[in-house]
Amino acid sequence: MPDSPSHRPQRRSGDPLMFVALGLFAVGVLAVIAIFLTPILTDGKPGLWLYLVAMTGTPLGLLLAVIFALWSGRRAR
Repeated sequence: MPDSPSHRPQRRSGDPLMFVALGLFAVGVLAVIAIFLTPILTDGKPGLWLYLVAMTGTPLGLLLAVIFALWSGRRAR
């Protein structure tokens, strides 16, 4: 069987949008976990910055991941 070029599209090494989306989502989830663990491990309350990171990071990461999925799933004509 001769070596013939395949007709598969070339894969990109990585899309920065997906890495940003995954990073924001992971940071947001870690902030939510830290909010629950702070009163258990210490006597204090979680800081306001932790709530802000959880409220912005998780939904923003999810939104960027959905945008990436819709954008990368489009077929080239």
